[in-house]
Amino acid sequence: MASSSQTTHTQTDKNIWGVITASSVGTLIEWYDFYIFGSLAAMGIIGKQFFPGDNPTAAFLSSLATFAAGFIVRPFGALFFGRLGDLIGRKYTFLVTLLLMGGSTFFIGLIPSYASWGAAAPALVLLLRLLQGLALGGEYGGAATYVAEHAGSNKRGYFTAYIQTTATLGLLMSIGVIILTQLVLRDDKSVNPNAAFEEWGWRIPFLVSIFLIVVSVIIRMKMHESPMFKKVKAEGKTSKNPLKESFANKANLKMVLLSLFGATAGQGVVWYTGQYYALSFMNKTCGIDSAQANEIIMIAIVFVTPFFLVFGALSDRIGRKYIMMAGLLAAMLAYRPIYQKMFDISDLKQKDELVDQTKTTTQAELVKGKKDSLVTTKITKAFEDGTTATLITKVTKFEDTTKKPKEEKSKAVKLSGNDKMMMTFLIFIQIFFVTMVYGPIAAFLVEIFPTKIRYTSMSLPYHIGNGIFGGLTPYIVTRVIEATKTTENPSGDILAGLWYPIGIAALTFIIGMIYLPSRTDKDVMD
Repeated sequence: MASSSQTTHTQTDKNIWGVITASSVGTLIEWYDFYIFGSLAAMGIIGKQFFPGDNPTAAFLSSLATFAAGFIVRPFGALFFGRLGDLIGRKYTFLVTLLLMGGSTFFIGLIPSYASWGAAAPALVLLLRLLQGLALGGEYGGAATYVAEHAGSNKRGYFTAYIQTTATLGLLMSIGVIILTQLVLRDDKSVNPNAAFEEWGWRIPFLVSIFLIVVSVIIRMKMHESPMFKKVKAEGKTSKNPLKESFANKANLKMVLLSLFGATAGQGVVWYTGQYYALSFMNKTCGIDSAQANEIIMIAIVFVTPFFLVFGALSDRIGRKYIMMAGLLAAMLAYRPIYQKMFDISDLKQKDELVDQTKTTTQAELVKGKKDSLVTTKITKAFEDGTTATLITKVTKFEDTTKKPKEEKSKAVKLSGNDKMMMTFLIFIQIFFVTMVYGPIAAFLVEIFPTKIRYTSMSLPYHIGNGIFGGLTPYIVTRVIEATKTTENPSGDILAGLWYPIGIAALTFIIGMIYLPSRTDKDVMD
């Protein structure tokens, strides 16, 4: 474990706020760019736009797989940009990652749909998604390292926790922009009020990122290099081969593997289960209206975000390990009952319908640019507890009568006040677990690796844990549920997929409890 004098390389609390602001703003925007895609994928928009529409389930899974592809390449971004960060410095490396992320996000918003470009559309989206993953692979390690190398060990957990809030706030920001765009484009007189958003308005959140990137670049250009890195560079002690020193050195490789399997793998599945899969579950399994589901996530995030700072600060006092392990244990014990309760709250079969208030509307129109006809039937139902549900069936009848009519069904449940509060609380609890495991982990990672290879060494386990184990969570969980569906049980076992995050969290908990050092902050970084 790395060590040296803590007072030599740290700044005053007053100066460090500028460091935190400059790092956090850029990282927040990168997370926003990365998660816009995931937020729209969870809503089913990406699947409809960039994949064949004859099988909605396959299109949804394909969109989740494309979302996951960005996570799979994050470790490669960590290696490439981590090496640059340890060779040339922290500042300029994550300035490059910011530009790469922003450009990729902007161009996703310009790609024509599958209906216009065919297979070229999802291929280009996948390519840009991979570039996003590479960029994020280099961003986080640089930002966390940069802040940590300006902070003393007595407040390192607290200060780096501000970087930890940016991932969740990036998700909040992406959902907020989506909701605002939906509200502006909404047409309540139409059978499908969100038709404009689903057709072209979804592009707006991608396109506005270019303005956010410009602001962030201006801020980051004014940043100074980390004092620790400048000292190591001035003394001629920078690493000549960060990859070799990080992974060929047995002692350092041991810490890389321990931080992966004893911390970041479990942290990754908790993060993506509690936020992304929770949003996907509300949208696809519970059938909750997408605007209300987004609102629920946003409210929960607003109230829970301060706990990142609470647990970051607490880790400075009692150590990082036991806070993270407690979060893992709580999550793996609570997931199944939480998700069962989420489903029960939205299950229309458990509610008393007010049959006399049922309304049915039918609209027929020609498909744009074709002679095929589209018949849309909307049934609105009300229930005694205040819940409402809109059931929409779209039947496309083709001009070519040899083709079978294509039917597409959707359900939008709007929960009553009490049920909405309960759903928000259940999401809050899941993100609370996230704050426990994620709040202290940046400080933990930077403290166990030496300065000259820190960027490289900490980035790899973080992005494997979050990118592979965590980022694949929505796809794997959904895939497992799909595999349980049968003719007799078309819904399948809605809780079956949760064994994946529970299993990874349990494995990480066991390894972490046995092998992680109880304190990392008492030995100060060199």
